[in-house]
Amino acid sequence: QVRLVESGGGLVQPGGSLRLSCTASGSIFKISGMGWYRQAPGKQRDLVATITRLGNTNYAGSVKGRFTVSRDNAKNTVTLQMNSLKPEDTAVYYCHAGSWDRTDYWGQGTQVTVSS
Repeated sequence: QVRLVESGGGLVQPGGSLRLSCTASGSIFKISGMGWYRQAPGKQRDLVATITRLGNTNYAGSVKGRFTVSRDNAKNTVTLQMNSLKPEDTAVYYCHAGSWDRTDYWGQGTQVTVSS
């Protein structure tokens, strides 16, 4: 099993920044890709950004140029730096890890609210 614990959500004004972190524990040898998804009220869970073990990244079009995903394989962490936040970025953000056997692991979620 893989356990993911997130931190760093909160309330921020439009144009502000937040940094989310996620630490993996347990059977970390199983993990291949990691990343972040988000779910706004009444909407489906959508991809925000992913990163492979080698550091290849993929971003949703709506966050490209504003968000940066990074990964520290030695510390088993993945981080999402969010800049120039907009009200439409408001959502619960979930850390995700995919394993080599195609199992998905999820964190508990952390709330990000962008409001003045």
